[in-house]
Amino acid sequence: MFFVTDSNHKGNVAELAVAKEAARLGLSVLKPLTEHERYDLVLGVLGRLLRVQCKWAAMNGSSVRVRVSSCYHSPTRGYVKRSYAATDVDAVAAYCGDLNQCFLLPARLFTTHATVHLRVAPARNNQRAALNLAADYEFRGAIAQLEERCHGMAEVVGSSPTSSTSTLAEELDLALPGTRERLETDAAVGMDEFHAKLAHYVRHAQDGNEVRITRWGRPVAKLVPA
Repeated sequence: MFFVTDSNHKGNVAELAVAKEAARLGLSVLKPLTEHERYDLVLGVLGRLLRVQCKWAAMNGSSVRVRVSSCYHSPTRGYVKRSYAATDVDAVAAYCGDLNQCFLLPARLFTTHATVHLRVAPARNNQRAALNLAADYEFRGAIAQLEERCHGMAEVVGSSPTSSTSTLAEELDLALPGTRERLETDAAVGMDEFHAKLAHYVRHAQDGNEVRITRWGRPVAKLVPA
């Protein structure tokens, strides 16, 4: 549990936590030499670069609250809030001190909201639509899903991952589910991502759905309800 109120201190802790988690996964971690960039870190994934803004997140009830906008003081305009555009930042990485856990958010979340809520526990009314489950955006699972998708793309076109015409940010957007609603029907997931979020997909199968596990873009196994 953290009792730090200084925003700069929280930002430093979040940035270091994200860098440590990325290094543990074997990713390259780069830091801009100049100031005033919209991103804090650059992560190397399969030879491609992902510009990442790091944020401190806190528990708010049963959700992790991530503020995905910045605020600065202007002598003429007062306090000005500014959101992050996909042209400035490829992803937002959030560190929750209450959980000691990192999360990775794609552009479709932080470009359309000032605050993103990641649900840790299911809703009491069992609602699944329009919810962002924290398990879907855990840093380790998100990176594994991204790498699996990039490998699958390279296998399809018969080239290396670095030759894909899509950006790494676009692949991240496609790799991560937007809401639990996208898993209501049969799902296909990469093996690494399946391993990282095993309990999540077991619950999905328990609800009566089928999960197909792929490796390098090819199906290798199937998880079905008992």
